[in-house]
Amino acid sequence: MPSRKKTSMFASAFCGCASSFVVICVVLATPQWVSSEVRFSRTGSTVTVSLTYGLFSGTCQQFVDAGLQVSKTNFQVSEALSSTRSRSLNVATIVVLVLALLSSLLSSGFTCTNAVSNPYQTFLGPIGVYTWNSVCGVLILIAMILFPVNVQGNGQSEELAQSCSSSLQAHLGSKHNYGYSYWIMLLILFLNIASLIIIYFYDHARYSKKKQQERPIENAPKDVILF
Repeated sequence: MPSRKKTSMFASAFCGCASSFVVICVVLATPQWVSSEVRFSRTGSTVTVSLTYGLFSGTCQQFVDAGLQVSKTNFQVSEALSSTRSRSLNVATIVVLVLALLSSLLSSGFTCTNAVSNPYQTFLGPIGVYTWNSVCGVLILIAMILFPVNVQGNGQSEELAQSCSSSLQAHLGSKHNYGYSYWIMLLILFLNIASLIIIYFYDHARYSKKKQQERPIENAPKDVILF
């Protein structure tokens, strides 16, 4: 059985990893990744298309000239994207987040296992937790880079706006605001870092204690050596 200190520290790390898993599920499920306002010219008027979408679905509205509003419509991102590059980056972001979800699940399993037992295999201990937490953090960073690249570099919002409205002509400008579904990925990074710090302190304390127990005989008191 693990010591009480080990159980408490790995249980704390498990809470961080499990919370990370839950937040990634929220990130994937919610469509509040970005809100965009895309302006186009149309014969004799200017059209503003307002979009709010995530990785899978979204909504769009049209505003013509002085604020005449067209009814809100729903769309599927994968179906609305016409460019292969934009669609590929969107799929890549989803795949990266799914991999982050799996690595977070593995990290939760490793921390839970160490909280209730002493695994014989080295990789099931702190090394495994370091590995899967680090992988999860790196994947989240990649997702946070890929999505803005797709929105602002590949013009994903402009493509989606054109699929929501017909007879649009020249693109006049766009404005993007990233929503909570995007920014809470920073919370995932924080939870992973917190779990790593907890395990590091446990591992460092265990290593220091082991070194003290294996102290060489020349560091022992002289009277003990003479005896």
